[in-house]
Amino acid sequence: MINKLEIEQIVNQHFEGTNFFLVDVKVSTDNDIEVIIESDNEDINLDHCVKISRHIESQLDREKEDFSLTVGSAGLSSPFKVLRQYRKFIGQEVEVLIKGGIKLKAVLTDASAEEITLTYSKLESVEGKKKKVRVEHTDTYPMCDVKSTKPVINFK
Repeated sequence: MINKLEIEQIVNQHFEGTNFFLVDVKVSTDNDIEVIIESDNEDINLDHCVKISRHIESQLDREKEDFSLTVGSAGLSSPFKVLRQYRKFIGQEVEVLIKGGIKLKAVLTDASAEEITLTYSKLESVEGKKKKVRVEHTDTYPMCDVKSTKPVINFK
């Protein structure tokens, strides 16, 4: 069976020093390999996928083990899997699901391996005012409490 770590190493070595990075690798028991890639500053296109697919295939021996290989990009509606995705979206609106069922649409203002910081506003009652007022919040959440984060897609 093909080793997932071997595929990760092949891809990471190929991307070293570029703006591309590995998001995920899955290898089934039937050697169906799925590789998901992303870029810091450009859209992934078919040429990128073909190039990394050919590179991976050149590093594996079909005589030893048969396999199928699929290379794709992280979808716009897919939850983030690696820190580099979080960092790519700093300053942009994301949808975050926090343990306990809290769902927030907020601007991602910072991200580290330990925590993320979100800025959002919500209507709140304020003493001395009849109507609710929009109040700005900046909150930090430990990564261990974040169930999922994905970009908010605005069609403006």
